Amino acid sequence: MSEPPVTLRPAAPEDAHQILNFIRELADYEQLLHEVTADLEDIRRTLFGPRPEAEVVIAETNGTAVGFALYHAMYSTFLARSGLYLEDLYVQPAFRGRGIGRALLVHLAKLAVAGGHGRLDWSCLRWNEPSLAFYRALGAQEMEDWTRFRLAGDALEALARQAPAPKPRG
Repeated sequence: MSEPPVTLRPAAPEDAHQILNFIRELADYEQLLHEVTADLEDIRRTLFGPRPEAEVVIAETNGTAVGFALYHAMYSTFLARSGLYLEDLYVQPAFRGRGIGRALLVHLAKLAVAGGHGRLDWSCLRWNEPSLAFYRALGAQEMEDWTRFRLAGDALEALARQAPAPKPRG
């Protein structure tokens, strides 16, 4: 018996709870669940409010959501073109190995090309060898010369409170 077909669709406001569940499941897999502070209202406001900050594609089999891709626009100064940044890609463990992750990435690649975007970027934890192998098999290149940085929480607040540097005298 063959696998049920996978369908992809844009997320709708009624998917907010499922999206939050996927985010928590992904964070748990990445051993980062303690960092998730998003709640249902945050998801509704930031994804489905007047100014959505990202978009989501839901993967379904037999009408049941089994995975998602959350992405947003970015800009490359080197290309002088926009791009897409894949923030989260997640397929529930029972549905992995069926091509769902690949279908989601193919969908995003098509959106990027159709939208005139110059690239599709994302990050992956160094220890996540199954995902790294999957991305390499798709032809994705690791950006070995780059280190990702982040300011968040207290460090972000502290930097924001600092006075700008004095202008050089000339």
